Amino acid sequence: MDSYEIERYLNIRSAYGTSFGPDGDRLSFLMNTTGTAQLWTLEEAQSWPEQRTFYDEQVSFASWSPERPELIFGMDEGGNERAQLFKLDAETGEIVNLTAKPDAKHRWGGWSHDGERFAFASNRRDESVFDLYVQQRDESGDDATLVYEGDGWLSLSGWSPDDSRLLVSQAYSNFDQDLYVLDLAADDPGLEHLTPHEGDVRYQSASWAPDGEGIYLATDEGSADTLYLGYLDLDTGDLDTVADGNGWNVGGIALDDETARFVFSRNVEGYTELTVGEFDEHDPTAFETFPEPDLPGGISGGVSFDPDAERFALSTTGDTVNTNVFVVDLETGETERWTSAPTAGIPTETFDESELVHVESFDELEVPGFFTLPDGHEAGDGEANDDGVPVIVDIHGGPESQRRPSFSSVKQYFTDRGYAYFEPNVRGSAGYGADYAALDDVEKRMDSVADIEACVEWLQDHPAVDPDRIVAKGGSYGGFMVLAALTEYPDLWAAGIDIVGIANFVTFLENTGDWRRELREAEYGSLAEDREFLEKISPTNNIEHIDAPLFVLHGANDPRVPVGEAEQIAEKAAEQGVPVRKLIFDDEGHGFSKLENRIEAYSAIAEFLDEHV
Repeated sequence: MDSYEIERYLNIRSAYGTSFGPDGDRLSFLMNTTGTAQLWTLEEAQSWPEQRTFYDEQVSFASWSPERPELIFGMDEGGNERAQLFKLDAETGEIVNLTAKPDAKHRWGGWSHDGERFAFASNRRDESVFDLYVQQRDESGDDATLVYEGDGWLSLSGWSPDDSRLLVSQAYSNFDQDLYVLDLAADDPGLEHLTPHEGDVRYQSASWAPDGEGIYLATDEGSADTLYLGYLDLDTGDLDTVADGNGWNVGGIALDDETARFVFSRNVEGYTELTVGEFDEHDPTAFETFPEPDLPGGISGGVSFDPDAERFALSTTGDTVNTNVFVVDLETGETERWTSAPTAGIPTETFDESELVHVESFDELEVPGFFTLPDGHEAGDGEANDDGVPVIVDIHGGPESQRRPSFSSVKQYFTDRGYAYFEPNVRGSAGYGADYAALDDVEKRMDSVADIEACVEWLQDHPAVDPDRIVAKGGSYGGFMVLAALTEYPDLWAAGIDIVGIANFVTFLENTGDWRRELREAEYGSLAEDREFLEKISPTNNIEHIDAPLFVLHGANDPRVPVGEAEQIAEKAAEQGVPVRKLIFDDEGHGFSKLENRIEAYSAIAEFLDEHV
């Protein structure tokens, strides 16, 4: 069978980000049919959807009003992440810019239950911190009411059931947060601290209990290595365990605060396990469960309840399953696919499935990863690597992120072209406990790069792999990992692909968005105390070791990893005589959201690999 072109694969669509309308008769979702994610609605399963927004920029989320046929959605410009909030009248199609502050970020905080107000966090007063605002649905711009001046990374987790209070989160790092309550009815609103603690403790995915007297949350308080589902009593301050993760992270809870019905997930080796149930009205830690829905793909999320909490919608995906929206009957677990995001005419049976593997690293640590062989090559095929396939080692960003077996059109394109794909979750990755995630902090940073070396050695011993044709690819922090792997272990690589990657930690921290610097220093080390170490491990300062051809891609508007990182690594590598290609997109930020740019980027990557691998 002939291979399909990259345009076909990048035209495989995804439907996600679902929200039920106030009457339960309409469902909104995001889908990238036009090349960027836009807002769509439909009225029943598999019916013809109606496109509601028509922008060149991608829509980041959408949320229905609980009372009216209107939605609020978010959108930035050119990938600059300075999202604005817009209101769409679902009857007339009229769209109004509610925030109209293009120089500021706006982070959604939810509708009030009566649909009269909404809340958000924004850095419009001071770029380095987030304040909290409440705004009437008919107001815009400066009409928003500043209800609390923040001094850090604040976000909102929703309105209390009586709309008198807001649940507030403050993040110090990905593994250390605090929760607060803001009483909007007080004469001088201030934050009530709910989670005083010492050291790093996670308090995440918080939701109000139906009676407003407690909070459900995912936490590792009490020295737990992984997240469990807890209930925090606001009167006593007691934190009780509702459901243990049994060695894996509870990923948070979606809760209907009128019926006490809920869905929470566990992340088990990258796969989703859902628990569906209803809390006891007399005991907030007791609940009955309903059948787990049978969903394709193995990874699900983004739950939205209908008004009566008799059904919920969510998106689901997997290695061989492109993302679509399903609706689940809560009590029976019966599922119905609502959207039909197309696969661009590519038969789904041609998609390749990954295998979960574990690689022993230099210190006997087991590093998990997902290994995908192209069709026709099974584990054990080949003799002593003769006629083996080339491999792309695709390293995730974060670093506190996790590669999961979700659908990737890019991965399927390259496996169709005869490449194997290896996606490691090296030390520092999320999903495997706090201890695992901390194994790469600051001075231990290069241990995670050594994990990549161990993975490549494992691949070199694999009978289906050509050990001389192994490629490093990664984006953002994964781009740093590519550059570090190429400079630390130059003999292992046939080529490197650096997408919006960090090339020098000092220049990155100096130039990243003011609102992000403190959070990133908590992971990488601070400019004040760790500058010498950060300089030492930066790929630009070890460029003399690089040997493999390098392709650097970046967005000119990137607010996270400024484009100067790409400029300096490409220049320094070229000075070493390394074959270097550089591709900068003027209308993109931290990644590539526009279809035409994605086609250009991955076509160029394929040509680069054809030439060098």
